[in-house]
Amino acid sequence: MSISLFKTLIAVAEEGSFNAAADRVCVTHAAVGQQMKRLEETLGVALFDRSQKSPRLNQLGRAMVPKAKEVVAAYETILDDLTGDPRLIGDIVLGAVPSTLRGLVPKAMKGLIGQYPDLRIRVVPGLSPTLQEMVETGTVDAALVSEPNRTPATMTWTPFAVEKLVLLTSVEVTETDPERILSAKPFIRHSALSAQDWLARRKLKVRDMMEMSSLDTIASMVAHDLGVSIGPDFCVPDPIFGSLRKLSLGPTAPSRTLGILSRSDCSKYRLVERFLDELIETVTAHGGRTVSKEIA
Repeated sequence: MSISLFKTLIAVAEEGSFNAAADRVCVTHAAVGQQMKRLEETLGVALFDRSQKSPRLNQLGRAMVPKAKEVVAAYETILDDLTGDPRLIGDIVLGAVPSTLRGLVPKAMKGLIGQYPDLRIRVVPGLSPTLQEMVETGTVDAALVSEPNRTPATMTWTPFAVEKLVLLTSVEVTETDPERILSAKPFIRHSALSAQDWLARRKLKVRDMMEMSSLDTIASMVAHDLGVSIGPDFCVPDPIFGSLRKLSLGPTAPSRTLGILSRSDCSKYRLVERFLDELIETVTAHGGRTVSKEIA
């Protein structure tokens, strides 16, 4: 039995005649009559009173309409619980790099949960390479990470924000020239986010004191005036990062791109899209630089 028969039955009930129903479902008046006869033959019952010139639904036919609507609704939403409708999916597991967990991610999730209060979210923190592996194995549904060096064909990378690299200092540093500061102060290097090319172009030699993998930890060290660092100007800063001085490295400064990484066959892609929308809105609200949304 074709689902179109039920759709035509609903159209007849709501429009009041075969003629009006024909316009709605884009077939001829004769085709509507043929479809309704086929439905009656399939079900083995009469759904219309044909004693008048224009057929009218009989009592059984009218009782059939709500059932037909249920069937059509079930057909049209058959994949919703698999493709990420928050009303049905119940939960989602998201990975996120630590630098986004105190500002960007909570604010974006607040917006998402505001729309879907029954949604359960589990957040898994991790560095970008680790999170990429977790996405690939299905341990997390999607992850907020910095741009990967390589995106496998089985995965989708959707950038949403760009963060320029800046010189980070404590408020105790009053010098305004980045090159002078870098020459005079101990340098705290980020192990994954290299500013070496920028330093090399300016022939700057820094006094390395520490090397760390966490931008959050670097921000804390800088805030205590243990050194200076080069890092991204967070699009949604947390309180510690917000207290730091950020000095521009000029128009040729490198940048970090943030995006959502997911499997191409992610079963919760609709929910991932909605989370991405919230991320973009959050970045925009804080004056950050966004990237056009392009879902593969």
